[in-house]
Amino acid sequence: MMSVRASQIAFVLLRVAAGLLLSCHGAQKILGSFGGPKVTSPPLMVAAGWIELVAGACVAVGLFTTPMALLASGEMAVAYFKVHAPQSFWPIANKGELAVLLCFVFLFVGAFGAGRYSLDGLLPARAGVTRPVTY
Repeated sequence: MMSVRASQIAFVLLRVAAGLLLSCHGAQKILGSFGGPKVTSPPLMVAAGWIELVAGACVAVGLFTTPMALLASGEMAVAYFKVHAPQSFWPIANKGELAVLLCFVFLFVGAFGAGRYSLDGLLPARAGVTRPVTY
């Protein structure tokens, strides 16, 4: 059985990896980084790029994690159904596996919270706002 500390570290690694992967896609669209073309239209792609860049970075460091992860999850669902699903419903056939996987990873992170090792964990508790899950 995995110790509580080991599971906390595994969750941080998942959160950071998923956040950085999404942020890299956003940097590709918005900044033209990583050999990708800078996207200037259509507006939905530009908005997707900003969501990926900002939400991915926030999730990676654990800042405003729940709303950012839920926003990223929704953006990945829209990406799947707007870009991949018209080619074929099945992710293996339409190359949408990453969008589907990230959608559900960010849904989990949004529901679970930032975890113990996050910037959210360092913020003072505000009235009516729950603290991140700390196991």
